[in-house]
Amino acid sequence: MIIFGLFIPFAGTTLGAAAVFLMRNKAGERVEKILLGFASGVMLAASVWSLLLPALDMAGGGRMSFMPASVGMTVGVIFFIYADRLTHKIYSDGKRTASKTKKTAMLAFAVTLHNIPEGMAVGITLAAATGKNPTVTVASAIALAVGIAIQNIPEGAIISMPVKSDGSSKGRAFFTGVLSGAVEPIFGGLTVLVTNIIIGAMPYFLSFAAGAMIYVVARELIPDSQQGKYSSTAIAGLTLGFVTMMALDVCFS
Repeated sequence: MIIFGLFIPFAGTTLGAAAVFLMRNKAGERVEKILLGFASGVMLAASVWSLLLPALDMAGGGRMSFMPASVGMTVGVIFFIYADRLTHKIYSDGKRTASKTKKTAMLAFAVTLHNIPEGMAVGITLAAATGKNPTVTVASAIALAVGIAIQNIPEGAIISMPVKSDGSSKGRAFFTGVLSGAVEPIFGGLTVLVTNIIIGAMPYFLSFAAGAMIYVVARELIPDSQQGKYSSTAIAGLTLGFVTMMALDVCFS
């Protein structure tokens, strides 16, 4: 039961990544702007509803309950500032292709980081349910895993599609999207083994991932979406992505 539950969210990411096979071989500029905006909206909504709000809830609800989320988010942003500098050195020839590759790499890294605490959350819930915790049932644990899987569908797509737009094959783009979700069953399984140790640090893990995602949106995705033509199209994509992810998080949380 635990193994089955751990792989449910991964299935959602895989399904979303498979959307790349529906893409044309060459995406136009308007489509790229829609994808940039949609990815921005999904990541912003996921940062709030999937990461920061649960981190605040786990912190206990007192006056100082904002501290773990604040610390974790700040560390996440600082981490990505330095990660950005490193990737800038790797892709420092100034060409547009290199810039796009850097942006896609950071996007994939941020979503992968976001998937780690989600996998851990599923692991904690499954461990509690199978450990006969009276407050957590197996049904509720599976429901959480299914909800995260549904949320992961657009996240898998926002990884694989930009990779394809960068010039990679559809197979490689799909594989990249799948890899971003592979961390969920891995870290979920590790969490099952060390639940009592890891549960106290979950607010920090969640908010760290939120800080990383917000940094990528502010630093890479939104600025790129507003360059050149079709900036209003990107805003429409952002709105659609935000509303979609918000609805999924609220309906399946």
